[in-house]
Amino acid sequence: MNLSRNKRPLYLQIMNILKDRILHGVYPLGTNIPSEPQLEQEFNVSKITVRNAIKELAQEGYLEKGSGKGTKVIRNASLSKLSKWKRFTEVLVEEGYRIHKQLLRAEIVTNMAGTLPYQLFGERCFYIERLYHLNEKPYIHYSHYLSLQMSTIELTDLNDQSLYELLEDHGIVLEKYRDEFAAVTAPSPIDDMLQVKAGTPLLKRLRYSYDEHGALIEFSAGHYSTEMHNYVVNYDI
Repeated sequence: MNLSRNKRPLYLQIMNILKDRILHGVYPLGTNIPSEPQLEQEFNVSKITVRNAIKELAQEGYLEKGSGKGTKVIRNASLSKLSKWKRFTEVLVEEGYRIHKQLLRAEIVTNMAGTLPYQLFGERCFYIERLYHLNEKPYIHYSHYLSLQMSTIELTDLNDQSLYELLEDHGIVLEKYRDEFAAVTAPSPIDDMLQVKAGTPLLKRLRYSYDEHGALIEFSAGHYSTEMHNYVVNYDI
């Protein structure tokens, strides 16, 4: 895997990739992550870079390094700023599912006048399209729209990293979210990508993400094939 050679330290990039794999069940709770030599080969980095990434994850409580026994996953839930709120993907992973993300597009697009992206970001914005797989079957289609200033951020590794964590790596901290839900019929070509029949009911989630100054940074539309799994919001009290 080719890492970005920008100002972000390589060990932090690897740390975020490994963390995302843990949170999405690629490395299940109680199992060992790949060995250091395997990670060195995958990311084409030095031993010290891999060790620094693992050290950070151990300090955050995700990993436990045992002498001669490998490095074990001991936590698979993030510490959310909404302290009692769990991300939907975390709920799925806790139930034993594996989440795989597929980056379809990442480019600057021209918004049509009168559309919601045009109202939010103007004529042009940065567009990201992703497909989430639940146990290797298409489950969620995401369309992300970001302000044009975000186009300078390298987003080539979104198969392995969280979009929000990648933004934070570049100093963009999201402080407020607003979600809207609706029941819709499967629009084309999303129905093909989710492998459902045209007209199949889907759950549509719109999300507005704002920074600490109240500026809209990201708008996304997600279509969920709820015949596979209901959308879950889980709060711990």
